[in-house]
Amino acid sequence: MLMNFRFHPEADSELREAIRYYKLRREELGREFLDEIEATIKRVRENPFQFACVEGEVRLARTNRFPYGVLFSVNDGIEILAVMHLHRRPGYWKSRL
Repeated sequence: MLMNFRFHPEADSELREAIRYYKLRREELGREFLDEIEATIKRVRENPFQFACVEGEVRLARTNRFPYGVLFSVNDGIEILAVMHLHRRPGYWKSRL
């Protein structure tokens, strides 16, 4: 059974910004990026506790193809805290806790 999830508003903005970035590089790349994020979120929803904690109760699920990760916490469902590029500004998302 898949757990319910919701995006932190800033995580939703990050996702949209990354999609725009990849679409500018190559139109279909934006769709491929979104597909990869959706597949990662599906893995999280299926079994969120398979992913290691990176800080407190915050967990990280890495994408397979892009240098991005989905940071999330589990309480009353899954809250996606960030859709972050893994090589830029580590820790910027901590104010969202």
